[in-house]
Amino acid sequence: MAKVREYYAGEYDVVVVGAGHAGTEAALAAARMGKKTLLLCINLDSLVAMSCNPNIGGTGKGHLVREIDALGGEMAKNIDRTFIQSKMLNTSKGPAVHSLRAQADKREYHESMKRVVENQENLYLRQGEAVEILTNEDKTKVTGIKTKTGAIYTGKTVVLATGTYLKGRVFMGEINYESGPDGFQPANLLSESLKELNIDLMRLKTGTPARVLRSSINFEGMEIQKGDDVVVPFSFDNIDKEMDVEQVDCHLTYTTPKCHEIIRENINRSALFLGDIEGVGPRYCPSIEDKVMRFADKEKHQVFIEPEGLSTDEMYIQGVSSSLPEEVQIELYKKVLGLEDCHITRSAYAIEYDAISATVLKRSLEHMEIEGLYFAGQINGSSGYEEAAGQGLIAGINAALEVDGKEPLILDRSEAYIGVLIDDLVTKGTREPYRMMTARAEYRLTLRQDNADIRLTEIGREIGLVDDERYDRYLYRKERIEKELKRLKKIRITPTKENNDLLESLGSTAIRNVVTLEELIRRPEFNYEMVKDFDPNREELRRDIVEEVEIEIKYEGYIKKQGIQINQFKKLENKKLDLNFDYKEISGLRLEAQEKLNQIKPESIGQASRITGVSPADINVLLIYLEQLRRMK
Repeated sequence: MAKVREYYAGEYDVVVVGAGHAGTEAALAAARMGKKTLLLCINLDSLVAMSCNPNIGGTGKGHLVREIDALGGEMAKNIDRTFIQSKMLNTSKGPAVHSLRAQADKREYHESMKRVVENQENLYLRQGEAVEILTNEDKTKVTGIKTKTGAIYTGKTVVLATGTYLKGRVFMGEINYESGPDGFQPANLLSESLKELNIDLMRLKTGTPARVLRSSINFEGMEIQKGDDVVVPFSFDNIDKEMDVEQVDCHLTYTTPKCHEIIRENINRSALFLGDIEGVGPRYCPSIEDKVMRFADKEKHQVFIEPEGLSTDEMYIQGVSSSLPEEVQIELYKKVLGLEDCHITRSAYAIEYDAISATVLKRSLEHMEIEGLYFAGQINGSSGYEEAAGQGLIAGINAALEVDGKEPLILDRSEAYIGVLIDDLVTKGTREPYRMMTARAEYRLTLRQDNADIRLTEIGREIGLVDDERYDRYLYRKERIEKELKRLKKIRITPTKENNDLLESLGSTAIRNVVTLEELIRRPEFNYEMVKDFDPNREELRRDIVEEVEIEIKYEGYIKKQGIQINQFKKLENKKLDLNFDYKEISGLRLEAQEKLNQIKPESIGQASRITGVSPADINVLLIYLEQLRRMK
């Protein structure tokens, strides 16, 4: 075979490898910050492809999408343009865990985002496969990338967002073969370049269920899953707009004992149980084989039938991902209630791919030892479109900031779910695909999805991703919320017979002393709307502003308590550690702590305290050592 002839193909500030949900956010952020940016994609038809579930958001994930939007990212706006069903989850619980989820038209989602990328100033989209990361001679600074065709793209920074393509291998029963997701070709050569840079790789696994033709499904007897009557948009750009979309129904059905019998009879043919798959799959999204074998007492499991879009009759069969042989899958799916005559258009499969341990990264997502090399998305061990997009946005921002010689943007655990996500990955690492959940955020009462703009828009503005129009809209909302909170504190209700009769008619108790409207709203049985009879002259406010006011009032005590906890957390985060320090020099530390601290290289005492294997006693030793250093200086 003839040797590939190398040629110079252009110079860029930021080169992004991979155009999935991480890569597109990274490239858009860098370009919008004025940096000449190359977005390299193995196949342009795979740009933000929804290779698995055709939806955005969900529990915990909806928070990430709102935060991406508040910082100036694109994901929320794109799903608002292309959703076909929208639903707010967990509304029976407190506001901290309310999470928006939208079903997407997957083809239009791709095309809409591709149009945004193609029309973005400073952003150059190119189809090609990266095969080598270029660095200086001592491998301490990235200088660009080389493609399979010999093109050399020089870059001051490089962001790797390779998704599940690195040495991708698909498994269906005894059959397995090289492939990227959804039939796209894998990236087989870049892994070797990473190994040459002394970056260790591990194998992870994910999977997807079959797609079934709508006309072959019997929906009678299935439970209809409708969207919300009043649609709440993801993007704060659309928060004051009516989202008037004719929504498409999803359906809920169940597996049967016969399904489980087929799985048990063929479990020795599942790729997961054959031992062919090295990688560990996502714990919170198990295959149907996993569910049946782990929960043997269950007679049925939920199966959601979700449309893939308006221009196709393919339906996504959520809950039945599998690595069983194709002929077994056909038999299995036909035993699901309502799928007796189903026609499978695409078989389920498991896919295994290369990833790194994110513990070799700083919280900026830059590699600790290779300047200018950033990683984002599933290559870091995460799962899901939303987790990828959040990392991509931060990596793109920090790559652009590095080009300008500025300090990186670091979001900590008290500021954003994105901060929790990145901190977990780089501090603890993962041996299975990481999924964001509200339970992972210890400050979730203050990190609600409804206040993401108030938490993060100023940051987006400062780095140059929030334009004047968006910023004015944010200021209006923020000021109206603050103004109404102050007003409600001032309006006083006296204990007259008329007022007490009204209170009792509203299902509340009479008052003996003067109270404010704020105090009335704080009562469990009251809400903002119910106090309008005591407040006849009040101005009509938007729904989102009313919601924010009510949450701030009802949860004020808890929010203040969490604020104290955050202040204590910040004290430890502000005690910085030298990334070049050798912890073996501190004799009071246990051997395990020395090893873990030298491996992770924490940026602060706070981060050090979250490392597995570092005890509170070790943290006290570090604090004493820092105090000794301070006195010596």
